[in-house]
Amino acid sequence: MLKIPGFRLYVVAILFNWLAIQIQTVAVGWQVYDMTRNPFDLGLVGLSQFAPALCLVLVTGAVADRFSRRLVMGLCLLVMAFVSGTFWWLTRSGSMAVTAIFVLMVVYGASRAFYNPTRQSLIANIVPPEHLPGALATTSTAMQVATICGPVAGGLLYGLAAEVAYGTSFVLLAIAAVLVLAIPKPAQNRAPRRRQSWQDLTAGFSFIRQRPIILGAISLDLFVVLLGGAFALLPVYARDVLDVGIFGLGVLRAAPAIGAIAVALLLMARPIRRHAGRTMFACVGLFSFATLVFGLSTHVWLSVAALVIIGATDVVSVIIRQTLIQLHTPDELRGRVSAVNTVFIGASNELGEFRAGSMAALFGPVVAVAGGALVSLGICALWMRLFPTLRNVDTLSADTSPR
Repeated sequence: MLKIPGFRLYVVAILFNWLAIQIQTVAVGWQVYDMTRNPFDLGLVGLSQFAPALCLVLVTGAVADRFSRRLVMGLCLLVMAFVSGTFWWLTRSGSMAVTAIFVLMVVYGASRAFYNPTRQSLIANIVPPEHLPGALATTSTAMQVATICGPVAGGLLYGLAAEVAYGTSFVLLAIAAVLVLAIPKPAQNRAPRRRQSWQDLTAGFSFIRQRPIILGAISLDLFVVLLGGAFALLPVYARDVLDVGIFGLGVLRAAPAIGAIAVALLLMARPIRRHAGRTMFACVGLFSFATLVFGLSTHVWLSVAALVIIGATDVVSVIIRQTLIQLHTPDELRGRVSAVNTVFIGASNELGEFRAGSMAALFGPVVAVAGGALVSLGICALWMRLFPTLRNVDTLSADTSPR
């Protein structure tokens, strides 16, 4: 797969983009909590990124289907670079304020609202369908490498100076934009350029609603991570529960990627060939249990081990879900379907951060994380009964009929 020139550029761009995101996430999270000492504000950071994706969901997918995905993705990276550059300038000039951070994160979230469905759709235009599971595993590996290095680098760079972290993020995003724009123009079945009807704009929702396998996969991820996610509270755990400081926060943020990259590399060599549905449900259940362990832990080693398991199980679910979506969606609909999937992912991540921050402000971080993990275990069991077709998916191919 890496012999495909366009895919090489795509993977390196994803690596640089994800490095920048991790560095900036650590910097913003630590800066906000350092300025306010209120975990609710950490939740607002997540909400400010999710809100644009929700508001623009009918537009972002249509853009990815009607225009060059390569060009849209490159322009989005340039906007993200602009946001990082503004963070750098405000911090360096000493005029950074919490309100400015939220405004910039809204702009950043708007650019990601267009970027994510375009990124998810573009990969299917670059690699042949038979190589898609391996390509997704390769991309996931690149992202997890960045997730290992990025938080640690973010902590170290922020320790030197906040503007150093933001400046590094700016440079990485600018390079990623150049790499994406250098990808050879891939084949793309674009949606017709006519006046968009309501049916055209909502085609992604209609398509997903009519396919229980895809609906079950993305809604399972939505509710499990929304109710059981813990990442937004890592600054609280690093400072107040485990007392490991900014460098320890980088280690905690990198721990899930250690498990994820190990499993992603394994899946590159030995792809999932049988019992894909049951494997996904088993991994989601283990993900929720490991989150429960992390929420209750007061020992650094146990917390890190739980986060490693969280990352290892999550990457399996991600690869299975993304493969099902890409293989069973027509190319002219991929942008709109991916936009809906992006909102589900955003709701599970950014809105989940808001949920975690709000609950932590009311009940404390342990109740917010452990209580959410228990609910996630129940969601996993319920979805196995509600979506038997998904549970019985056997192979990750164009034919996912139960065996």
